[in-house]
Amino acid sequence: MASSSAGSLQVELVAADRVVWSGEADEVSARTVEGDLGVLRGHAPLLSLIVPGVVVIKAVHGDTVRAAVIEGFLSVADDHVSILSEEILLEAEIDTDKIQHEIDQAKAEEDYDAVRRAEAKFRTIGKAV
Repeated sequence: MASSSAGSLQVELVAADRVVWSGEADEVSARTVEGDLGVLRGHAPLLSLIVPGVVVIKAVHGDTVRAAVIEGFLSVADDHVSILSEEILLEAEIDTDKIQHEIDQAKAEEDYDAVRRAEAKFRTIGKAV
């Protein structure tokens, strides 16, 4: 992995089937089992479990990347942040009709973990559940 520019983090969002996003960022925030976590340059090494939720990456060039992450791992070491998950969807990839169908189906099956995962996708696009 290439080293990051002075003052930035090197970030990778990796799903089971693809690298979703990779680049330099000023800040990364995610929800872990311990609570909400923000990562800036110089953060102490860390390995944590991510719960279904929204990852926000403030990219170096001013863009903000928002992604729904379905359980996974967050690793921080030497200004490198890796987020690994079975499924990661960028904000632009989220289909609200499909998510509503997932929620309805999960509720019918009383699969409340699946409901939480689908609701995290709605939170990514700022839609109330």
